Order: sequence, then structure tokens, then C-alpha cells
Amino acid sequence: MHSAPEQSATTTQQSSPELIRGIGLGSATALSMLDMIGVGPFITIPLMVSALGGPQAMLGWIFGAVFALCDGLIWAELGAAMPGSGGSYQYLREIYGPKRLGRLISFLFIWQLSFSAPLSIASGCLGFSQYAGYIWPLLEQPYFARELRLPLPLLGSLQARSVVTAGTFVAVAICLLAMLLLYRRITSIGYISKFLWAGVIGTILWIIIAGLTHFDAERAFSFPPGAFHLSRNFFTGLGSALLIATYDYWGYYNVCFFGGEVKDPGKTIPRALMLSIVLVAGLYIVMNISILGVVPWQELDQAAKTDTRFYVVSMFMQRIYGTWSAYLAAVFFLWNSSA
Repeated sequence: MHSAPEQSATTTQQSSPELIRGIGLGSATALSMLDMIGVGPFITIPLMVSALGGPQAMLGWIFGAVFALCDGLIWAELGAAMPGSGGSYQYLREIYGPKRLGRLISFLFIWQLSFSAPLSIASGCLGFSQYAGYIWPLLEQPYFARELRLPLPLLGSLQARSVVTAGTFVAVAICLLAMLLLYRRITSIGYISKFLWAGVIGTILWIIIAGLTHFDAERAFSFPPGAFHLSRNFFTGLGSALLIATYDYWGYYNVCFFGGEVKDPGKTIPRALMLSIVLVAGLYIVMNISILGVVPWQELDQAAKTDTRFYVVSMFMQRIYGTWSAYLAAVFFLWNSSA
């Protein structure tokens, strides 16, 4: 026989909702890698080359990986010590005290996230629609365009341009599709992430193999004069390249936001963090070297100044295999951006 208080406590424990710890090391690593590998590495390659003015742009990827590892170690420690869901919200609340300053700071984090997260998702969906325009040029036809100017005292004028194309509706549809796919059990999300991960890694491996089998070392390492001269321009360019690389590596901490759904989080979270950073860094660096071995860096520099920077991978494939491969690469790119 149980006493009334014991029965009440048992009933409360049985009725209280709990998250399912259904994410293992493989799924956690795949989810973090998917958050890192989106449209970024495929459309920012020309920007990286232009920032440093040559193949020495590889320094941006290398230093970006080192920076990500240093920050990742901090996330790994926090994720192992506080293995719940919420990520920064949970850490800030506990560090500064849930009844003191932590309540305010954690609220401010969620408040700014309500702006930054939709913008981040929107950038991926816009990248999808822009690359879809390579396959269906009609998507780039504008239906509505307006330019706004707001005069500001002492600062000049603030300009903004609004354009609505058929690709705009494609971007909206992709955003809705992503929301629909995420609205399900966490174990299903794990399976979906592995499926999408296979497509993403397959695309990158195809690029790497294509580049290495048609690799020209002289083209890939044709450094301009003074490429490594430690001047002001060098460090300015390196800073710009590092900023781009940091954007491309961003997302390695993704596993910390669903730590309450991770199996054996004390071990899985740090391992998933480190594995995702190391694997993605290796893929980024080898992929970029492969592309530079086929497409001269001067062409990538020029592409950075036009809209062709969105189609560098298709241009790369077309140069090796022909037009059909350019369209196939575009399809794979759309897969990656949807992931």
C-alpha cells in the first residue's frame, strides 16, 4: 500500500513530460554538420579568394577551423556540464543565476534570436531560390521592384531595395517545407538528418574527386607576387576571409540546443562537436583546393564581383564534364541548401 503523498508523487512523475533521448553520436554529428554545410561554402569560395587576392585564401579556411575548435571546446564543456536543451539560454541563465541577472540575459538572448534565427533561415531559402535560377532562369524575372531611401541626419541616406520574383515564392515554399519536416518526433529528425547528410557529403565528395582527377598544381598554387607579405593589406584581407570562414563554419554548436534529447550527453555532445568541426574543415579545405586546381583564381576573383559567384560549382563542373554536369551540380546544390 502506498500512502497518499507517495501516490501523488508517483502520479506527478508519471505525468510530467520528458524529452526522448533518441539522438546518438552519428545523428548528433550529422545534425551539426548539416547546420555548418549549407549554401555558404559553395557561394563564398570566390569571396574568400577575392578577400586575399589569390590561392592563399586557404589561410582563411585554416584559421577559421582553428577558431571554431577553440570556441567548440567551450561549447563542449558547457554541453557536457549542463546536458539539457536550450543551449545559450540555459547556460546564461545558470551562469548568472536564474533568479538574478541570468533571467534578464537569457531573455535577451531569446529576444534577439527571434530576429536572427528567421533571418538565418531566410538566407538559406534565398540561396536555394537563387541557385534554382541557374536551372530555371524565369525564376529571376522580377514582378515588383522598389527602392527606398531614408535620409539620416549626419549619416547621409539609408538605402534599401525590395524585389519580388518567382524565386521569392520558391524561397517561401522551401521555408514552409523545412518547418513541416521539423514538426515531428526527434527520432524521425535523426533519420532525416542522416538522409540529407548523405546527399551533402556525396556532393562534396563528387566535387573533390572531380577536381583531384583534373588537378593542375601549377594553377592551384599560382600565388601572386607578395602573396604572403605581412602588410596591412594582407591582414585586412585575412580578417575578411576569416569572417567569411567563420560564417561557413557556424553551426558546430547545434547539438547543444537539443542536449536534452541526446543519448549519454556527457560524452556524445563533446565528441559530436569536435568531430563535426574536424570533418567539415577537412572537406572545406580539400574542396577549395580541388576547385582552384581547375578554375584559375583570377576567374574566381572576377566572379566575386558579379552574380556568377552563386554558380561557381556549376561552372567548375561544366568545365570538366560539360553542360549536363553543371545542371546536375545545381540540383545537388539545391539538396544541400534545403538540408
